[in-house]
Amino acid sequence: MPRAPVFSVAFSVLVLLVLGYASYALFVPPRNFPAGHLIELPDDALVGDMGEILAERGAVRSAFAFRLYARLTFQDRSLASGLYVFDRPVGLMALTHRLANGEHGISPARVTFTEGMTISDMGRELKNAIPDFDTRTFLSLASTSEGYLFPDTYFLLPDSTPDEVMARLGARFDEQMATIQDAVAASGRNPNELVIMASILEREAKTPEDMRIVAGILWKRLDTGMPLQVDAPFGYMHDENGYVPTARDLASDSPYNTYRNEGLPPGPIANPGLTALLAAATPEASDYLYYLTGRDGAMHYGRTFEDHKRNRALYLD
Repeated sequence: MPRAPVFSVAFSVLVLLVLGYASYALFVPPRNFPAGHLIELPDDALVGDMGEILAERGAVRSAFAFRLYARLTFQDRSLASGLYVFDRPVGLMALTHRLANGEHGISPARVTFTEGMTISDMGRELKNAIPDFDTRTFLSLASTSEGYLFPDTYFLLPDSTPDEVMARLGARFDEQMATIQDAVAASGRNPNELVIMASILEREAKTPEDMRIVAGILWKRLDTGMPLQVDAPFGYMHDENGYVPTARDLASDSPYNTYRNEGLPPGPIANPGLTALLAAATPEASDYLYYLTGRDGAMHYGRTFEDHKRNRALYLD
């Protein structure tokens, strides 16, 4: 007679264990759930194929459990292929529901490139906004387009390719340059020179007024055969914003050493915005030949080298 209660207790424990495991499997996400990452389910993928992909990516614990649950709930025939993004970890039940209803979770990522960013900076921003973005290919493709990828805010889908992003940024640059085409033509400078100068202005000056004055100073130096003597290209060499050149830098044979070499650097050192591009094309004439940014954050100008040394003593030393 005592066997019935024992059997009943054992059965109850078994039921509780099964229910507990089922609840765990259905509602608790895997520890390494790939939140924020793209998961692609091919168009020809069957429920078993999807389970294998999801398990491999860490979205489900077991391909078998996914396949079994989808079939038991009659959702296996309505699972939609395509790209999915989950903004937070979800359990098997919620994941299967999303797939069965084609809720891909794909929304454009907002990516802002600020004026003066290099392609390296842009690559980092893209990786932050789109974790699965192929940054290495982007940097390879963009290596010959420094200066010509327009800084702006873009909305990019998570599956955007490096080619597509390059095309968007390049087209935006062409659109913006077209708005100042008259000023570019009137400047007498070729467009590549203007882009290089504008990229320097992004690093050497802050306000539109200072950009135009500095542009006038730098063009004057170039036109009189004086070296540019600007520090910003050294930062580009070292991929470091605000870099202060060392004695070794100043003695180097690098084409970006504007203290030893006359003329502009061999290419843009950043991707300039419209304000800098316009300033490069419409410099402000002045008697100044020197400038520096003081500890106060303001620009200080000098007509002679003696003025410049005085400014250094007053605002830097």
